[in-house]
Amino acid sequence: MEFASAQILSVVWLGILTSISPCPMATNIAATTYIGRQINSPYATVWAAIAYTLGRTIAYVMIATAIIAGLISIPFVSNFLQAHMNKILGPILFVTGLFILELIPIKLPSFNVNANLHKRLADSGIGGAVALGFLFALAFCPVSAALFFGGVIPLSLEFQSRFILPLFYGIGTAAPVIGFAVIIAYSARIAGLFLNRLAVFERWFRRITGALFVLVGVYFCLKYLFKVINF
Repeated sequence: MEFASAQILSVVWLGILTSISPCPMATNIAATTYIGRQINSPYATVWAAIAYTLGRTIAYVMIATAIIAGLISIPFVSNFLQAHMNKILGPILFVTGLFILELIPIKLPSFNVNANLHKRLADSGIGGAVALGFLFALAFCPVSAALFFGGVIPLSLEFQSRFILPLFYGIGTAAPVIGFAVIIAYSARIAGLFLNRLAVFERWFRRITGALFVLVGVYFCLKYLFKVINF
């Protein structure tokens, strides 16, 4: 199925927002900085960030592929989604927006990487960075879970995209991580200032994105579920 630039830009933005959310950002920075120290190269941190992000992207694509392929392969479910996806999308987007705005608390089962495994992978260079990125991608925080399962998965289902949209989501998660790695490579002081500014921007970006999810969800509900508007 063909994608408009709006869908691709949407999932890229969700990826960026995921990457700069407090929990994933802290994990990303810690992982890429530590791995970079183990690689003997002037741009070690940058290469570590790229490899780490590749691992995260692979995990997102695999999860999305498993969910979407599983649902589409069941004829009843596939037909139901094709007929009623817009009706389902409204409530999903609305509730997801509330999660992003942290108006609804959510508790997720913890997924912790064993400390010894963490160190072994981090000491394994580029290959270990890919594996570590894959494992950490499975440790969803509330905001990242809402963005991925409430934003990327419904969009991918609507367009039956098992690969392209999740891939661009993964690419979106790469930009801040690689950008931060480049800054670390040049100046730790600038990296600290960048991180402080990013924390402020993240709060506003998340609030704006959450509000948009709520508004779009309300629009879809009114248009497709309750059919009280026709524009």
